Amino acid sequence: MSLQNVPRWIETWNRKFHIYIGLYLLLFVWLFSISGLLLNHPKWRFAQFWPQRKQSSLERPIQPPTEMGDLARARNLMKQLDISGEIEGITTSPEKEHFDFKVVKPGKIIDIKTDLKARRATVEQIQTNGWGVFYMLHSFTGVRLNDPKQKRDWFMTRIWSLSMDAVALGMLVMVFSGLYMWYCLKPKRRLGLIILGLGVLCCGFFVFGLGWIH
Repeated sequence: MSLQNVPRWIETWNRKFHIYIGLYLLLFVWLFSISGLLLNHPKWRFAQFWPQRKQSSLERPIQPPTEMGDLARARNLMKQLDISGEIEGITTSPEKEHFDFKVVKPGKIIDIKTDLKARRATVEQIQTNGWGVFYMLHSFTGVRLNDPKQKRDWFMTRIWSLSMDAVALGMLVMVFSGLYMWYCLKPKRRLGLIILGLGVLCCGFFVFGLGWIH
């Protein structure tokens, strides 16, 4: 069956998917566009959020956690300190007297250093402005390729990662529905094919070509 003989209802639903998925993705695309500019142009004035960060430090009394496992102990301490976020970089001293870790969320980095023997915790917090939130959201996944043991342990990180999966799938639907609509416009096929070819060549250069340049 050629595309010219495709039932009308398929064309109708294809347009609806293209429009409504595009509306859902609109703010996500803007978010990643703005954060991409922040990553790519750190010298722009609005991108220099790090010098404007707010730092604070305080000490709090704690009860040494009795749970087994570093993640469970970190969660215990976070509950005592009324802190939420994604846990990273857990370190324990050989004498088991110090237990340190970081808690990260978009726009906020909290460094927690505990002295279990003295039952004290030092909490150092870095707070960025809204541009810093955009910057961190671009790469906020809760997992790292160089640390296979690190897993998502904050429910908001899981929700964000699921949203990013939805964005990725939605973009695929947008691309294929756009290709279908372009192909159905017979007078526009030649120009569209040229533009598509240029896009393929440019993307292919960065994906494969850069590896061939010595």
